[in-house]
Amino acid sequence: MNEAVNDVTLAVASDSDLQHFKISLQEAFARSVIDEFGSLDSPIPSDEDIEASFRAPGAVILRILAEGIWVGGAVLSINERTHDNSLDLFYISPEQHGRGIGHKAWKAIERRYPETQTWTTHTPYFEKRNIHFYVNKCGFRIVEYYNSHNPDPDKPEDDMPFGDSGMFRFEKIIPGRKDTSCVAT
Repeated sequence: MNEAVNDVTLAVASDSDLQHFKISLQEAFARSVIDEFGSLDSPIPSDEDIEASFRAPGAVILRILAEGIWVGGAVLSINERTHDNSLDLFYISPEQHGRGIGHKAWKAIERRYPETQTWTTHTPYFEKRNIHFYVNKCGFRIVEYYNSHNPDPDKPEDDMPFGDSGMFRFEKIIPGRKDTSCVAT
């Protein structure tokens, strides 16, 4: 196991960082796709999807720094009105895995947005490492499984990157900040 890192900080990405951010994100995502499927036909996520998330309303693009070195990133959608925010993209360079950077970065994101009532994020069904991270380390819970029988209402069915196998939607309700007594189950 790699040596743990003590100093993990966040920095807002500048326009000049975006190309490097996109390439690093795609390289990080490619590893798990190749491990699962043996090959990759096109970058995941696509250039268009990444750029759309960069331009989305309320988008905040963050570089994750470990001891001052850029090792990952996050794209957030911050809703200043409802405080229901989302983690749209998140990566740590695979060479840096196992050092506690992802968890420390997530905690720094939570501290940066203390008004947040609910966080949501998504990950493919096969991403066991991500599922473990979100559920067991960060306190999210799986609230929905999107597939051909239950498509994501925000994405066309033919736009599912891993076919019918689907995506999980995670949610983290911050205790004391949201009334959940009327939430339908």
